Amino acid sequence: MTVTDPEAEALDAYSRVVSRVAEALAPSVANLRVSRRGGGSGVVVTPDGFLLTSAHVVAGRGRPRIRAAFTDGREVGVRLVGADPLSDLAVLRAEDGGLPAAELGDAATLRVGQLVVAIGNPHGLSGSVTAGVVSALGRSLPTRSGANVRVVDDVIQTDAALNPGSSGGALVDGRGRVVGINTAVAGVGLGLAVPVNATTRGIVAALMRDGRVRRAWIGIAGGTRPLPPRVAGAVGRERGVEVVEVTEGSAAAAAGLRPEDLVVAIDGVPVRGVDDMHRLLTGERIGQACDLTVMRDGAERTVAVTPRELT
Repeated sequence: MTVTDPEAEALDAYSRVVSRVAEALAPSVANLRVSRRGGGSGVVVTPDGFLLTSAHVVAGRGRPRIRAAFTDGREVGVRLVGADPLSDLAVLRAEDGGLPAAELGDAATLRVGQLVVAIGNPHGLSGSVTAGVVSALGRSLPTRSGANVRVVDDVIQTDAALNPGSSGGALVDGRGRVVGINTAVAGVGLGLAVPVNATTRGIVAALMRDGRVRRAWIGIAGGTRPLPPRVAGAVGRERGVEVVEVTEGSAAAAAGLRPEDLVVAIDGVPVRGVDDMHRLLTGERIGQACDLTVMRDGAERTVAVTPRELT
């Protein structure tokens, strides 16, 4: 009779998952060499040659010269289609098609403790694979474009090892689906990835189509907050967005929004967090009045705001 060690079995299962994911995804992850700016990683997301990477990998003045090298030895030229520093995402297009495309997943399905695999090119070492778990969800990542500061919400925190050059690479779940684009090393054993979700899919689509992202802006800084129990019972949800600051001269200031107001809906659509506001304040709302449902001093108010374009 053979006695099986449960710990050995678990380790072997873990190894099989990581190996399978690495084998499937490594051909889709490029080592990017960016002229005069160093390098990073990119992920092929369509068979006709669109790649995703981090905006800071290709940031700078002018159009950089970029080469993408793959694990099968191929090296192709790529051009920058569009970058969005406020989400730290950029889209590239390869000169040649026929590249193996990765499957995009949905970070909304992730759970803390779930296995994830990071694939990229730390320090230019092509096709490097590290594995770990989702350490936390809902982290925030401040980003900047000129004078505009935005917080990317729902950022994924992982302990899969990331290093310079990993930026723009893939964070992948156990089924081989890309659930994040690695963006930052916040410390030893602490890496951050921009999630692939409904919001970022919209950003990527806009970059592919227009080369830029138009955003409606009302002029508040806010954060996701738990609602007081009585307010939560009244609106039927537990979280909203607390207004922390109102920009002078903005649409929000003109509408009379105040710090400590709690935004719970836009045009009747529930707002449970900052990500909901970013998703709802799309370019189509620029110049179009919308109603914000706000809780102030325990009472519900409707505030009409006409968003402007974030420039």
